[in-house]
Amino acid sequence: CWSCCWGSAADVEEAAPRSAVQLDLFHIGPEAVIVKAGKRLCGSGAALANAPLVQNKSIWQVTLQAQGVWGLGVAHKTVNLAEIPQGKSLGSWVLRSTGQLYHNDTMLGETDQKFTEGDIITCTYDHELLVFYINGVRVAADFSNVRGEVFPILYVDKGAILEAEFARIVHMVPSFMPVMFEKQLL
Repeated sequence: CWSCCWGSAADVEEAAPRSAVQLDLFHIGPEAVIVKAGKRLCGSGAALANAPLVQNKSIWQVTLQAQGVWGLGVAHKTVNLAEIPQGKSLGSWVLRSTGQLYHNDTMLGETDQKFTEGDIITCTYDHELLVFYINGVRVAADFSNVRGEVFPILYVDKGAILEAEFARIVHMVPSFMPVMFEKQLL
């Protein structure tokens, strides 16, 4: 529906500047939709951020706007963005809406956390370690085997809506910095 995914007419914004880290309109599943200046994902499918995680100690967060089937984490640029759920391939590491952590079609951990609309899921990435926080509380399970160049990934289906934030982090983790483009690191 228009208001669920797009928001009200007052919410329509100009596209974010090219220098902003956001969801990538060129790396999105064919049935997924990105709105709200590159922050909100709805429809059915996955989207990558437009910046790889090249810095040490990256942080970003995702707000659960509407329940459904969803997940978030990191992935290689070559992952199939039409595939739901993610975490089936060697190229994606995700926390699913079920609370399970998946990589290579294997559950590698889980949380008993029940997600509700409005929850903020913070992701931190440092070299090969991907950690999740729910409303500022660290999830016991994490990924310690992430390899290669990876990008933040979100996926949605069955009415789920996720909103990514790459700059203004609500639940900051000490020594982590928002995701930056490689040229900003120089």
